[in-house]
Amino acid sequence: MTITDLPTASYWRPGDPPGERRFVDVGRVALELGGSLPQVTVAYETWGQLNAARDNAVLVEHALTGDAHVEGPAGPGQATAGWWDGLVGPGRPLDTDRFFVVSSNVLGGCQGTTGPSSDAPDGHPWGSRFPAITIRDQITVEARLTDHLGIDRWAGVLGGSMGGMRAIEWATTHPERIDTCIVLASTAYATADQIAWCQPQLLAIRSDPRFHDGDYYEHGVAPLDGLGIARRIAHVTYRHEGELAERFGRDAQPEDRPLSGRGRFAVESYLDHHAGKLGARFDANSYLVLSEAMNSHDVGRGRGGVASALARFPGHLVVAGVDTDRLYPARLSDEIAALRPGTTLRHISSRFGHDGFLIEIERVGEIIREALDARPTHP
Repeated sequence: MTITDLPTASYWRPGDPPGERRFVDVGRVALELGGSLPQVTVAYETWGQLNAARDNAVLVEHALTGDAHVEGPAGPGQATAGWWDGLVGPGRPLDTDRFFVVSSNVLGGCQGTTGPSSDAPDGHPWGSRFPAITIRDQITVEARLTDHLGIDRWAGVLGGSMGGMRAIEWATTHPERIDTCIVLASTAYATADQIAWCQPQLLAIRSDPRFHDGDYYEHGVAPLDGLGIARRIAHVTYRHEGELAERFGRDAQPEDRPLSGRGRFAVESYLDHHAGKLGARFDANSYLVLSEAMNSHDVGRGRGGVASALARFPGHLVVAGVDTDRLYPARLSDEIAALRPGTTLRHISSRFGHDGFLIEIERVGEIIREALDARPTHP
């Protein structure tokens, strides 16, 4: 499910109910790789209240197939329940009695913010005409949202995976606008291994006969087979081999006979399930655009390298890797800490692999609470 026909604006005001999706137009956006988008709409949600000093706001960045709906049930305009349920609310790590929590759907997405499925100025979906974007372009859009909300600086910016890429890019692009940056299961740059895993996913989508070179909307079809294959590849990298072995082993689906070619192993059924779930709520072109934006990620590009870029940030930097993560191995978090003196390094122990940053809510909550409690103060 994609959202393409959106109101031009639905602004946040003090006292608005929490977790309600709102929209704001942020105007023309010039892009890092050239060209521009003539008008960008941003979907966002908020929890808690912005205080009089406007210094208690926290920005939560979602991962590749996430959206602005961090907390709360599925409902009208909400394809799924909150993807980080349990972290936002009174007394929780993102304590809404203390903080004004904001999350926006990313540029290039398909849950309310301008992306390939959105209408271009000619009234037709952007499709193949949607320009290449980078993580830095996404931060440009988020900075416009920040200005719209009247927030001069964030008490914290945090996220995991692609969200962690955006968090650390915030710290190096707008170092003066963040007190604390929390980077979970992520990296300062996309590695060769991450780019390599991404390539067959992109090829799977583009090889689907229903892809129509990215202009499938007007054909009334979607490349769901290709998107499903991409999701299966990705999901294997998100989990740990030991967890899959323990959970599924070599079991067959009930009443199936995979060795006869007439059925599936249980782990195959698991991957099929996740492929189907994604196809029901996510746009294939957004998957391509966001994946390639992730491949562009390198905070050191044009800044003299990663260490030089990280040195721009004077605030509190916290990084945490998952010990069983095979896609964003914990060594990448260790590397950030080694390159940037004063960084707080934490670890997340999990049997689930990369997805541990989404699943290990108690440990992630501890890291977030500790980091925000220790944030620097400003006059």
